[in-house]
Amino acid sequence: MNPPQPPPLPPKPAYAPDPRFATAASPAAAQWQHYAPRRRPALWHSKTARAVALFSLLALSGVIILAMVRQQTGTQGFLVGLGLAVFPVPILIAGFCWLDRIDPEPRRNLVFAFAWGACAATLVAILANGYTAAWLENNLSTLSPEDAQTWGATVFAPIIEETVKAAAVLLLFLFRRQNFDGITDGIVLAGITATGFAFTENVLYLGDAFGQDQSLGHSGLDSLTAGTFFVRIIMSPFAHPLFTMLTGLAFGIAATSYPHRRPLRLALPFLGLATAVLLHSVWNAATTLGDRGFLIVYGLFMLPVFTALTWLAVWARHRELLALRTYLPPYVTTGWLSPTEPLSLSSLKTRSVARAIARRTHGPAAARAVTEYAAVATSLAFLRRRAHRTGPTPDFPTQERALLHHLWHHKPVAHPALLQASHTTHRPLYSPPYTPRSMARSRVHTQSTPHYDTGVSGPRPSDGEAPPNA
Repeated sequence: MNPPQPPPLPPKPAYAPDPRFATAASPAAAQWQHYAPRRRPALWHSKTARAVALFSLLALSGVIILAMVRQQTGTQGFLVGLGLAVFPVPILIAGFCWLDRIDPEPRRNLVFAFAWGACAATLVAILANGYTAAWLENNLSTLSPEDAQTWGATVFAPIIEETVKAAAVLLLFLFRRQNFDGITDGIVLAGITATGFAFTENVLYLGDAFGQDQSLGHSGLDSLTAGTFFVRIIMSPFAHPLFTMLTGLAFGIAATSYPHRRPLRLALPFLGLATAVLLHSVWNAATTLGDRGFLIVYGLFMLPVFTALTWLAVWARHRELLALRTYLPPYVTTGWLSPTEPLSLSSLKTRSVARAIARRTHGPAAARAVTEYAAVATSLAFLRRRAHRTGPTPDFPTQERALLHHLWHHKPVAHPALLQASHTTHRPLYSPPYTPRSMARSRVHTQSTPHYDTGVSGPRPSDGEAPPNA
C-alpha cells in the first residue's frame, strides 16, 4: 500500500507583463557613467573553496601524523597500536550518537570533529609538546630531564592539547551556528573531537610500548603493552573526552544563554577551557604519584567527575525533549500540528512505536518519513527556543518557513502513525492542563509570534488544503 501523499500547494500565478514597464524608456547615458561591473567575491567567501581547503588541511595533517607515528613506533608497532587503539572508538562514538538522538548533528560536523581530533589536533600537539620539552631542557638548567618531562606533562601538555581540541568546537560554533543548539551539541562535538585525539595518541603510546617489549623480550600480561592497554583502553578510555566535554559544555551554555550579557558569553568558553586544562593536569600528575596515588585520584576524583558530567548530559537531553512540549504549541493553534503531537514527539518511545507502525503499514519509506517528521519538528522547536532566548535572527522567517513546509510534506504519513502510537503507549490524547507557569510561558510564545514574523499565523488548514501562508 502506497503511503498517502501531501496535499498539493497552490499553483503559481501565470506570468503577465507589467504595464508599468511596457513603455519604459532606456535610461540616459549619464546615469551609467558611475557604473562598475560586479566584482567576483573573494575566493575565501566561496563555501566550496573553504571546504576544499579544510579537507586538504585535514588530509595533509593525517598523512604527516601517520608518517610520524610510523617512524616513531615502527611498522609492526604501528599496526599493533592501531589494532588495539580502535577498541574504545566505536563504543564512545555510539554513546555520543545516542546522546544526540533528539536532534542529530549533521554527519559532516561529526566527521569533521573526529578528523580534526585524530589528525590536525594531534599533529599540532605532538609538535608543540616536543618543542616545549626541548625548550625546558635547554633553558632551565636547574631541571633534570625527568623534571622537565614532568613539567611538560603536567603544565604545558594540558594547555596545548585542550586548546587544539577546543579549536574544533570553536570552528563549528562560529561556522555551523545554526546546528549548535545547546549543551548537548557542545558535549557531543567536544567528545567526538577528543575521541579522535585519544585514538591517535593511543596508537602512539601502544606502539611505543610494543616496541619496548620487543627490544626487552617481554610478552604476556606482564608486558608494557598489556599495562598500557589496561590503563588507557580499559580504565580510562573516557579521559580525553571528559576533559574536552567541559569546554563543549561551556560553548553550549554560551550558545543559548545570557543574550544580553555579551562579556559573560565570551568568558564562558575560556572558563570551560581552563577547567578542562585543570582536570587534564590533575590526571597527568596522578601518573607521578605511584600506583596507589594514581588509583586514589582515579577513584575519588576522575570517576565522580565523569559520573556528574554524564548525569548532566542525560539531564540536558531530557530537557531537550521537554522543549518540544513548550515551544511547539503555537503551531497547534495555527494548524500546522495536531493537539496530540507536541506530547507525542516529546517521547522517544512514542516515536519508536510510530516508526514501527508506519513501517508495518506502508513500508520502510514511511518509517523514514516519520523519522524525518520528528527531526524537523525538533529542529523547529529548537529554532523557536533559540529565538526566544537570544532573539530572532534576520533569517528566522526563512528557516521557519522551510521547516514548516518540510513538516507538512511528511504529515499525511507521520500524523496517523503518531496518533496510533500515542494510544499504544497510553499517552493522553491531549496535552494535560498547563500549570500557571506553563500557561504564562505558552502565552509569551504565542504572543511573540508576530514579533518573529514567523509566517505561521492564519486559519488552521483542513484536510486537502495547503498549509497556511504556503
